[in-house]
Amino acid sequence: MPAPEIDALVFDVLGTLVDEPAGIRAGIRGLVPSLADSAVEELLQVWQRHIEDAQQRILDGSRPYAASDVLDREAAQLVAEAAGFGGAAAVDTLALAGRRLPAWPDTVAGLARLAAHFPLIGLSNAGRTALLGLNAHAGLRWHQALSAEDARTYKPTPAVYELAVTVAGVPPERLLMVAAHAWDLRGAQRLGLRTAYVARPVGDPPTPADRFDLHAKGLDDLADQLGLPVG
Repeated sequence: MPAPEIDALVFDVLGTLVDEPAGIRAGIRGLVPSLADSAVEELLQVWQRHIEDAQQRILDGSRPYAASDVLDREAAQLVAEAAGFGGAAAVDTLALAGRRLPAWPDTVAGLARLAAHFPLIGLSNAGRTALLGLNAHAGLRWHQALSAEDARTYKPTPAVYELAVTVAGVPPERLLMVAAHAWDLRGAQRLGLRTAYVARPVGDPPTPADRFDLHAKGLDDLADQLGLPVG
């Protein structure tokens, strides 16, 4: 399939450019170093289930909007209770794990290669403050970083993708949404953005019914498919 004609790239952040589960695991283990790996995984699932459920309740209108910092603090409290460690200071420390997420090995160099040829827009469900922290920690390079907090909702609500369209100042079909989550790309498609799936170990892979413009093994592969020179 030929590369789409585009004016800018829009990137999901959590899972696509940074390894979110690894960062949360590190936060849990930092507070309770003696935990077995299986226990850490169980606590990670407590965190992830809460974030997913809370965002879904916000999307379906059964809960008022709350930024990701609030949801992370709630998740940290639940993990602390399940793990049996207490204290507000420990919960506060764990809540900040969502800002200390490691970049995937190809992320920093891949973004630099792409940024030499296209404007790059980060579009994340992370709140503004959380996004600032994780961008700095992971060394992410943007021309513009946008938070779903500005739309007071979460992806895949169209209003979040509209933030990128407004900032770019071009029709949706001139933007390429890049994500490791098929649900995110479907949301972008509904607004008319072009789509590129990038495979990650923690992503949501496409189904046979999905029709995305590009499928890439990583950011270098994406740059190659877009016809960009190396270096």
